[in-house]
Amino acid sequence: MQINPRIALAFAHDVVAAGLAWALAYWFRFNFEFPNPHNTDLFRTLIWVVPVQAIIFWRFGLYGGLWRYASMHDLKRILIAVTVAALAVPVVLFMFRVQALVPRSVLVLDPILLTMLMGGSRLAYRAWKEHRLYGLLSSQGEPVLVLGAGDTAITLVKDLERSSEWRVVGFLDDDERKQGRLLHGLRVLGKIDALPEIAQNLGVRHAILAMPSAPHQVRRKVVELCGSANVALLTVPAFEDLMSGRVTVSQIRKVEVEDLLGREPVVLDNEGLHELINGRTVMVTGAGGSIGSELCRQIARFGPAHLVLFEANEFALYGIEQELRNSFAGISLACVIGDVKDAYRVDQVLTAYQPTAIFHAAAYKHVPLMENENAWEAVRNNVLGTYVLGQQAIAHGVKKFVLISTDKAVNPTNVMGASKRCAEMVCQALQGAAGTRFVMVRFGNVLGSTGSVIPRFQQQIAQGGPVTVTHPDIIRYFMSIPEATQLVLQAGVMGQGGELFVLDMGEPVKIVDLARDMIRLSGFSEDEIKIVFTGLRPGEKLFEELLADDEHTLPTPHPKLRIARARSAEADWLAEASAWFGHDGVRSEDEVKRQLRQWLPEYAPTGR
Repeated sequence: MQINPRIALAFAHDVVAAGLAWALAYWFRFNFEFPNPHNTDLFRTLIWVVPVQAIIFWRFGLYGGLWRYASMHDLKRILIAVTVAALAVPVVLFMFRVQALVPRSVLVLDPILLTMLMGGSRLAYRAWKEHRLYGLLSSQGEPVLVLGAGDTAITLVKDLERSSEWRVVGFLDDDERKQGRLLHGLRVLGKIDALPEIAQNLGVRHAILAMPSAPHQVRRKVVELCGSANVALLTVPAFEDLMSGRVTVSQIRKVEVEDLLGREPVVLDNEGLHELINGRTVMVTGAGGSIGSELCRQIARFGPAHLVLFEANEFALYGIEQELRNSFAGISLACVIGDVKDAYRVDQVLTAYQPTAIFHAAAYKHVPLMENENAWEAVRNNVLGTYVLGQQAIAHGVKKFVLISTDKAVNPTNVMGASKRCAEMVCQALQGAAGTRFVMVRFGNVLGSTGSVIPRFQQQIAQGGPVTVTHPDIIRYFMSIPEATQLVLQAGVMGQGGELFVLDMGEPVKIVDLARDMIRLSGFSEDEIKIVFTGLRPGEKLFEELLADDEHTLPTPHPKLRIARARSAEADWLAEASAWFGHDGVRSEDEVKRQLRQWLPEYAPTGR
């Protein structure tokens, strides 16, 4: 058997260390001398001690790693092996009746000295190796300040030592006890408020926020400070990503607008979701859209037997299909092109796949586009499509039907919002005492969804501005797409039929403040990228509501979900509405809005 030369060298080192430690223990015991007969005792015992310790070291597997990566884990293994050896040595000397006097102090000193020699050699080698590999790099990188001086910051600094891109010059932290202290060889230079002055003095143009669990108020404050100091801000990954092991601290990224919203992670009823999804067939309409595609990703995590993607847009369907096949190997997918208004196609799909649950995300949702020329298509797609799909779900014994609604359905001022309120009423009217359970989920804007302000602002900033905001006082509720879809799934588990769930959207955000944040995060000032107010668009509100005036909510076991007590549909309304939508021709904008006002007393079109 051929022995690795590195292993042989490491083993030889420890054998020599064992002999040296035993000799040094005698030397220290007798005040740096070897008086007779103790020098004879030293050599008599040495020929027993070294082999015993060598065998123990080998049996404890101290030679499987590389010294250049020596860590506390390796030191712990050495400590255990040396402790066992320290106990074994007197036992062996006694059992074999070795004729020698071994002072008790030698038995105590030997393991201490041996641990220092073995552990110290490894750590010294690692330090020397890292200095050779990374010592020159650390002086070449871009100077950067680390904001925060906790465990995450220390881990980040250790990782960045090996980078040629960054050179950490110090920490900033608000903890009074850490001011002026040295952490991993770097000083805490001051509080975070001092960033502009310290950055200017040190010539720093970059800072890394190393506080993954910091509240959004702190993040916003740091963004403003960096903007005023012309310092580009980066951040470490989110706390939940670090804990999951998906990413490491050194995978720094730009601060995104999501980091400033202060949304807490969603806690899901995983057991309930497994019961709803695992091993069952689930269908998602609008599967290629921003909400639908994220629903597919979240559902795929819970191992459905079959996932049916229903989508009218060929390219969008192809995109989510490819992503799911790459991310979830072996998942059973059915990619179906179809229109939810087409009863024959819907019937064919439900007959073929027999889904247990349907998540209905297919909708036209762009307010200005749906307000005028496309009003008839908006109500047909959003209301008639829900009716057709809901009827077929009942006919095919679907257990759960979850409708994705919107806050714009509350006291609607536009066709899109009114159509989604009618879609809610369709589900309420279809809900029977038994059979399919219809659940509606209402929430506000999601970051980065198709047609939202975020992509538009990003494009305008990339083009050099201006950034267009309709009104200085316009506000909206925002949440991330993953958070919204996770809560939709949670509502799907909790719903028993007929409930209208309202998501906790947090605090509303002024769109002009959002624009300013995005300008700062892009490294510009408002002098460089102007904000221009263009006026409210057709059907647009200054603010959105999550509940109508005659509604109230009830709490649920989940802190981010409440149940709204909404006005139910009249008994004969569904028959009237389905007949009206069965019109063969195209109804005019005025006719659509007139009919919506008859059905929805709370509907108040803008400009009327």
